[in-house]
Amino acid sequence: MGSDTLDRLTGAEIISLPHQRRTPSRLRGPELEPIPDEPLAVVALGARGSGRSEVVAALVGAVGPLLDVPPASYLVVNHGHGKDVCSYLPGARKAHPFRVVPPVDEPAAARPPRRVELSLPDPLLRHFTLVDAPDTEHLGVAGGRVLHDAVARGGAVMYVLSAGQLPGRFELDILGEVAQTNAAVFFVVTPRADGSWYAPAPALSTSDLDLLALGEVAPGLGGDDPAAGAVEAQRLAIATAVPALAEAPWFAVDPGAGDTAFLRRALTEWAAEEGMRRASDNPPVPPNAMRTVRVAEGAHESDWAERLDKAARAETHLVRQRLSIELANIHLRCVQEIVFGTGPAGLPETLDREMHALSLRAVAECDAAVDRLLTDAATQVFGAPPDEGIRRRVAAGVRRGLADDRNARDLDKVLLITSTAGVATVAGAGAVTGLAAYPVEPGRTILPSVGVGLAGGCYGQWRLAGAADTNRARSWAQRSIRSVELELLREISRRLDATHKALAGVLAEAVDHGILLA
Repeated sequence: MGSDTLDRLTGAEIISLPHQRRTPSRLRGPELEPIPDEPLAVVALGARGSGRSEVVAALVGAVGPLLDVPPASYLVVNHGHGKDVCSYLPGARKAHPFRVVPPVDEPAAARPPRRVELSLPDPLLRHFTLVDAPDTEHLGVAGGRVLHDAVARGGAVMYVLSAGQLPGRFELDILGEVAQTNAAVFFVVTPRADGSWYAPAPALSTSDLDLLALGEVAPGLGGDDPAAGAVEAQRLAIATAVPALAEAPWFAVDPGAGDTAFLRRALTEWAAEEGMRRASDNPPVPPNAMRTVRVAEGAHESDWAERLDKAARAETHLVRQRLSIELANIHLRCVQEIVFGTGPAGLPETLDREMHALSLRAVAECDAAVDRLLTDAATQVFGAPPDEGIRRRVAAGVRRGLADDRNARDLDKVLLITSTAGVATVAGAGAVTGLAAYPVEPGRTILPSVGVGLAGGCYGQWRLAGAADTNRARSWAQRSIRSVELELLREISRRLDATHKALAGVLAEAVDHGILLA
């Protein structure tokens, strides 16, 4: 007997009920936003005349430098569907078109960009970004720090030397710093200006060196190759000065001939391995991150809030003190450059480079201070040092707290030194984007970036200055640095105070409920 017949016999009335979803018995757990990996990049480094820009161009199938950028600007070459060029200036909320020679009816840029981005449809750029750094002669102390930041985030250095052009002391110092990091180093030797590979052997002792055979570190280069002598001479000089790089790979590249096959293969293999390593070190969601995290016994009666408040004041004082010392050192270096270096005409470029390095230092100091506060306070509340899952959940709660705080919604900020030695403020994520020589991936830290740069008027003011303007330049530099100190330290205090309040709110909520709710 079917169901329809049974319904007719019993007189049952069929009622159609709407489909309803079952209500979950408990709320879903917290969701974590994955922390993005830093994009892979190979930073090309070398002195003037080394053929560095030509090697970068040869890697993407071009001849000669890809683009004629200002001496102090970084050229960032990334993948795109077509060729596109734009420039980024500190304080500008959007990218500007970049033209080597602007049209007659278009005014020239008031100041050089910190970076120029070139998009090309070359398949190699799908694996990593190429960054052409300024000549090492333009870097100085501050420029070396900016370069070190780009290398640390990008992951690799391609150091280019011309045959017979031994590295200087400053370049060896940079290579020594790179050797102490996890960055990969690739050495490239190019022919001399006349196209020959002749290189005089350096007068160095090899008694303490145990070098690998040339064929083991220079793929595709035989002993009878005309470039072998140049590579061996440069390799001996580098290995003597920086023994940690004795086993780094070497390549002989003639940019005019476009023989970059071995170099392209080595860079692509590195990118594949480094990408896998970064992905495994930074999983989208750490293991067991969504578990229930209970507060420690006695957390309600403990003085964690007072200790956090005291630690926040101490960290703020420490960061301000370190930045004040750095600003004093910047003033000394600027005076030395005015008196013994490029003179008053080169002051804007020198000061902007110093402000760039200072910005990186300020962001790093604030991030380190916030990390210490989070670790110490979470350890007190939860009874054990937080693992990566707990740390990410607390950090996500702090970021939401900052977003809800009306007094902390403009933490993305650029401080611009004006021609009157004052400081103007430009807020917004777009303005901060133009600060970096190599683009910063947003969302990796709790606090947004803050930075300092020079407005375009500063360059016009000192462009035609001469030796007679030395005292005026020294006075202007001193007043500018003092204005930056006042505004930057005030901003540092505001940022750390807002972070302290947001962190205290996340932990207080956990203590009240007995578990971490973030």
